[in-house]
This record gives sequence, C-alpha cells and structure tokens, in this order.
Amino acid sequence: MMDFRVGRTLQLMGRTLPFILLRLAVFFGITLAYVIATGGGAGIGYLVGRVGDEPAGYAFFGGFVGFAVVSGVIYFLREYLLYLVKAGHIAVLVHAIDGKPLPEGKGQIAYATSEVRSRFVEASVLFAVDQLIKGVLKVINRLLMTIGNLLPIPALQGVMKFVTTVINLSLTYVDEVILAHNIRTQSTNPWESSREALVLYAQNYGKMLKNALFLAVIVWVLTLLIFLVTLAPFLALVSFFPEGAGFWTVVVAFVFAISLKAAIIDPFAMAALIQVYFKVTDGQQPREDWVARLEGASSKFRELGEKAAGHVPGLGASAKPGESTPPAG
Repeated sequence: MMDFRVGRTLQLMGRTLPFILLRLAVFFGITLAYVIATGGGAGIGYLVGRVGDEPAGYAFFGGFVGFAVVSGVIYFLREYLLYLVKAGHIAVLVHAIDGKPLPEGKGQIAYATSEVRSRFVEASVLFAVDQLIKGVLKVINRLLMTIGNLLPIPALQGVMKFVTTVINLSLTYVDEVILAHNIRTQSTNPWESSREALVLYAQNYGKMLKNALFLAVIVWVLTLLIFLVTLAPFLALVSFFPEGAGFWTVVVAFVFAISLKAAIIDPFAMAALIQVYFKVTDGQQPREDWVARLEGASSKFRELGEKAAGHVPGLGASAKPGESTPPAG
C-alpha cells in the first residue's frame, strides 16, 4: 500500500494550477526552440551542402548544431529554471499540503518567488544546495545497497548495478522533497535544514524507496505513451525538413514527451512523494548514528555541515565560521 492518495495529489495539482500552466509554457517554449533551431540548422546545412553535392549530410550536421545550441542555452539557464519554476512550485505545494490559503493566478507565482527568496537569497545558492543534496543521495543509495559488494559473485554484482541504476532513477524527486522540508521548516539556514532532511530520509529509506519505485513506473509508462502518441505528428514534419534531417524529428518528439513529463507528470510525482516524506518523518528527529554514518561516508554531507556552520542568514553565500555579519553601510 502506498503512503499517498491519488485523489489528494490531483487536488494539490489543481490548487497549484498557475504553476502547472507556467511549467507548460516554459517547456512548450523549450520544445518550440528545439523545433526552430533544429529545423533552421538543417535548412541552412542543406543549402550549404548543395554547393558540394552532399545536402543530406550537411542537413544532418546543421540539425545537430541547432539542437546542440539550444541544449547549451538550457544548460546555462538550469539554475534559474530550478529557482523560478521548480522551487517556486515546491513552495506552494508545501503550503497546499499544510492546508494554508494560496493566492490565485499570477499572484501565486509572485508569492512563491518571495518564499523561495526568503530561504535562498540567490539562484546560485539554491543550485549549490541542490547539487550537494544529489551527491549525498547517491551515497545513501550506495550505503543501503551493499549486498552486491558483500557477495563477490560477478553475475550478482551486475544485477545489483542494474538495480542501483533503477533505484537512482526512481529517486529523481527526492532532492525536491528535501527542498520541500527546507521551506516547510522555515529555516534561515538551508544548509543545516537540508542536512537534517537527508538524515530523516536515510532513516526512512525503505518506505521512501517503495513509493518512489511505484511512482517511477507510473511516470515512465505515461511518458512512453506521450512519446508514442506525439510521434506521428512530429514525423509529419519530415516533409518540411530537408533531406537527411528526418532523424531530428524523432529526437524533437522525444524532447516534447520529456517536456510534457516535466510540466505535468513530474509535478504529480513530486507532490505525491512530498506527502510521503511529510507523513513518514512526522515527529521524528535526526538520529546521531545516521549523522555519524553519513559524515563518514559522504564528503558532500560533510560540506553541508561546514556550510551550515558558516552560514550567515540573509547572505547569498556562507561565511567562514566565526565571521560576523558585516555592518550595514
């Protein structure tokens, strides 16, 4: 039996509809950018290739360049996408789960942005916290999946590596759950609250994993269905793409499916797993044995502790331990 309710999760998505629409707009824009850049690059490559009688090869290369340029831009914008879209949505989901009133429309987005800024002064701070969380989560997964190391059987070790990979994929949303804990506790020290949340997660690994695996199956089955349904319309674009660029229509169809996943399906899984985390950790305190275990196993967990010790509330970065807040003016 799962530790979340589907009806309740759908209700939470309805209450945070402005963010669902924002996510749709953002990820539709990303897909459109890929279509324009890939198609435009293929067209330019085709025209250049006609000079040397290799239009198909140049069209393929031009499509690749267009796809790579958009991918590069998105890579550099990932901090701000996390800050403005994902973290903001987490903020309003947390308040919705706790039954707090939420503004409607654009007011909800502005409200969530102010909530995120009160915890993470700059996008770079949130991004740094998020990266450290991901690093610690990988260590936790390795710590709790040791059977393959204890039994030196090559075939078993191969199976365990596959199982570990599946588990890592299923725990995609756990870093978002940790950020939800940050916001819910109203901590002014994101490093310390993230550290606490990671220990609580490790203490409840079994229940979190059970729910995460179940959600992962739902997420990827729905994503595959979206890809298959949208593949036909995108394949129709082949007639508009230059010769040799048809491959990129399939790639863009996959990007579109991933975008819809990020806009609609991911929020469902995220809201469900946040509910699970809040339920299973309710009333718990971080156990010292787990703190010590993570301290010994993860340099990133130790780094979280160092940054927590040197954090000065209201500043965008951690100060060194013992440093005082500089006087205003």
